[in-house]
Amino acid sequence: MGAYEEKKEKCGTICLKYLLFTFNFLFWLAGGVVMAVGVWTLVEKSDYISLLSSKTYAASAYILVLAGAIVMVTGVLGCCATFKEQRRLLRVYFVLLLCIFLLEILAGILAYIYYQQLNEELKQNLRETITQKYHQNTHEHITQAVDKLQQEFKCCGSNSSSDWAESVWIRSRDADGRKVPDSCCKSPTENCGRRDHPSNIYKGGCITQLEKFILEHLKIIGAVGVGVACVQIIGMVFTCCLYRSLKAEPY
Repeated sequence: MGAYEEKKEKCGTICLKYLLFTFNFLFWLAGGVVMAVGVWTLVEKSDYISLLSSKTYAASAYILVLAGAIVMVTGVLGCCATFKEQRRLLRVYFVLLLCIFLLEILAGILAYIYYQQLNEELKQNLRETITQKYHQNTHEHITQAVDKLQQEFKCCGSNSSSDWAESVWIRSRDADGRKVPDSCCKSPTENCGRRDHPSNIYKGGCITQLEKFILEHLKIIGAVGVGVACVQIIGMVFTCCLYRSLKAEPY
């Protein structure tokens, strides 16, 4: 009877090992996805981040990059700990899983909080950013971001093209008679911004388009962070089971 019980425990340990190994492989792939989403947000959409006064959006993406990198390293460590059956490595692995879990929950919470605040922030800051910083010497990145925003979303100004009437640059000689930037034009050419007729420029503002764009990406950041964090709970349960199983076996 004792031999049967011992054999049963051994079989249970082997099953746990392979379950945890499979989990670690999938977890490693998930880490790559998490990191890719964070890097994509920071690199591909970095221009739009510069138009936001709050750093919460960027912080959420940085947390995902960090969590994704740690996940990939942890996945490898988890495989080693599983096959070597070392309780010390399993403890380290569990602590890393817990840290990543907390990081990803934090990213999800930040994304949710910013989701609630975004509309108010854009109303307060986008118009001021466009009118006060566009084509100013120390804000070249803002100029590039605004031009890209207006062309990509086919819009002009924050609320409407009339916002540009208060622009520091438009009022200066450097504007060369333009009423709006050339990026407001439906077919951008040099000095096309001198003519602000609806047939020539986009009249609608960018605030609604930018808000919709960022909200969609915040949903992705939040969903990825919380989704992977929930999957990690399974990994932590498997780790605890394997740890107890190994602890019960004689050396």
